[in-house]
Amino acid sequence: MSGRPVLRHIGAMHLSGFVLMCSFLVFPAWLVEMAYWAPPDDPTADSPVSAMLIVPPLILLLHVAVQLPAGLLGGWLGRGTWGRYGVALAVAVPLTLLVSWPDAVTWADYTVRTALGLGAYMWVLSGAAGRAWRGR
Repeated sequence: MSGRPVLRHIGAMHLSGFVLMCSFLVFPAWLVEMAYWAPPDDPTADSPVSAMLIVPPLILLLHVAVQLPAGLLGGWLGRGTWGRYGVALAVAVPLTLLVSWPDAVTWADYTVRTALGLGAYMWVLSGAAGRAWRGR
């Protein structure tokens, strides 16, 4: 077995993590609410910027606990690009539910964000990324 499928998976993992990270450029509603929950004149309130300290560990958790297992299982069990994507989403939805157990709003938000990254993962696995890179 050549190292090419392994390199393709590694590239897909990096791209899916990058897409997940970029999806957090649009702040989740719960993060904005958390940042501004205290009145502005409250001297004991934390700065709204401190609420953004939760984002990097959250991205890492979603990437490692949801995207990577879902992408690997989707690439292993699925057939064709859409089959792989469907299997990956079928794995990602319950994993995302485990990550955000009590809150359905954050579950839907996390599911959409990880689905975007998984789409990029499956795009790389399909070989379309290489064809686009070579101009075919």
